[in-house]
Amino acid sequence: MRLFAAILIPPDVVAHVDAAVAPHRDDVLRWTASESWHLTLAFYGEVEDTRVAHLKSRLTRTAKRYPPLCLAFTGSGQFSKRALWIGCDGDIVPMRALARAAAAAGRRAGASKDENRFRAHLTLARAPIPTDLRPYVSTFRAYRGPSWTADAVALVRSHLGAGENRRARYETLSTHQLSAPVAS
Repeated sequence: MRLFAAILIPPDVVAHVDAAVAPHRDDVLRWTASESWHLTLAFYGEVEDTRVAHLKSRLTRTAKRYPPLCLAFTGSGQFSKRALWIGCDGDIVPMRALARAAAAAGRRAGASKDENRFRAHLTLARAPIPTDLRPYVSTFRAYRGPSWTADAVALVRSHLGAGENRRARYETLSTHQLSAPVAS
């Protein structure tokens, strides 16, 4: 099964971002569905069923070492000329460490394909061909969403092509509480 670790976004934050994005959705880009929005920490790719329990155990231990994170969506950017995103602000340094630890948990469980550098972002849209995304980036550059507390890491299964319009459908397999005391 195709798995990744993520921080799920609360419904009120999703609604705020969606309200800001809705007037700008067009037919040029393939806009992501708001019900699938999340912050990917580590991508594991195809994982054998026999490794999932070990991965869950590793994620539980990993999550316990990190405190809840205060986050907010802000600004925008692009990856090459193919992906438009809104950035994330707040407890980014501990979130990066959490992402590295989630990737390491996957490696230890024999389930990691993640070699990419982590950048906290919410993908809003993808271009089917290289496209000048600068007008979109400019539109969302001043965006600032409400802050929220992320208190868990989710292990998510991706069902490719099983969602609306043949998009991926995501299924949360487990959640792992962030529970380390906040440093003072």
